[in-house]
Amino acid sequence: MAKLQDAVKKETINIAVGTGIGVLVMFLVFFVLHMVIPEDAPFNLGVPFDYKVILGGIGGFLVAVGNFFWMALTVQKVASIEDEERARKTMGVSYRYRTMLQFVWGILAIVVPVFNLVAGIVPLFLPSFTIKLRGILSAGKGG
Repeated sequence: MAKLQDAVKKETINIAVGTGIGVLVMFLVFFVLHMVIPEDAPFNLGVPFDYKVILGGIGGFLVAVGNFFWMALTVQKVASIEDEERARKTMGVSYRYRTMLQFVWGILAIVVPVFNLVAGIVPLFLPSFTIKLRGILSAGKGG
């Protein structure tokens, strides 16, 4: 395996920080909604804030950041492949397995009772949100 490039390390750290901040905001939203909406709300609309929310958020964070890191490693590897068809296949295989990883996590978040489904799934969207937000902020700086 080739040496891990500094860009992969830097971007993975950026994604981990952004996703971590997003997960903390999600925990705060769960907590506020839990405090505001009564547990005996009609139609079972009470919002929990318990260990399941925390475990779901941690699991989702790990899957989201792990998925990004795996993608970055694949891009690093593909960049060194000269055969375009082989590079395309390598990227495709990585994409399929990473998608399957997220799908399996989603299923686990649904069926394993120690995870809150919403708290487990929301972090999967945070790396993309982090990338877009960084793009908007850097465009505002002219960079």
